[in-house]
Amino acid sequence: MTDESVGEEDLEVEARPKGGMSGKKLVLFFILPLLLIIIAGAGAYFTGMLDSLLGKEEVAEEEVVEEVIPAHGPAAFYDVPELLVNLNSSGNKKHFLKITISLELEAQTDIPGIEAVMPRIVDNFQVYLRELRIEDLSGSAGIQRLREELLLRVNAAAAPIKVKDVLFQEMLVQ
Repeated sequence: MTDESVGEEDLEVEARPKGGMSGKKLVLFFILPLLLIIIAGAGAYFTGMLDSLLGKEEVAEEEVVEEVIPAHGPAAFYDVPELLVNLNSSGNKKHFLKITISLELEAQTDIPGIEAVMPRIVDNFQVYLRELRIEDLSGSAGIQRLREELLLRVNAAAAPIKVKDVLFQEMLVQ
């Protein structure tokens, strides 16, 4: 063998990779694909795509059907006595609210129960209305909030009788 052939063989031996895998190849060929598979599986699990494969059953949603006509008969209305309150104001000028309300009840048979607790209902209304400012009553959103608050208060005072709605007959802010 000549010196040149021996040198070439040595160069070839030195150019060959070592027996083990380098860190870059390990990450590129094993860890990165494994990480992508785990992320894809977790995404499929959390979006519900694997539910049919895992045997999870869908819970059927029950349909709620509301009755148009109440079981006790047609609705009844009860007029609350007219309320006149002074509104909460920060200036020297006083503002007053005069309001006439009707309560929509589920049945005519609820009227005696409402009459029995009417002093409590009027008291709850008076206390709430006196804390209102004139800005609270401006616009349709203010009137809707007033309706919701009065409905909450009348249902709390008249329990177990259920008042369906509060209807404004007259409202005057002065």
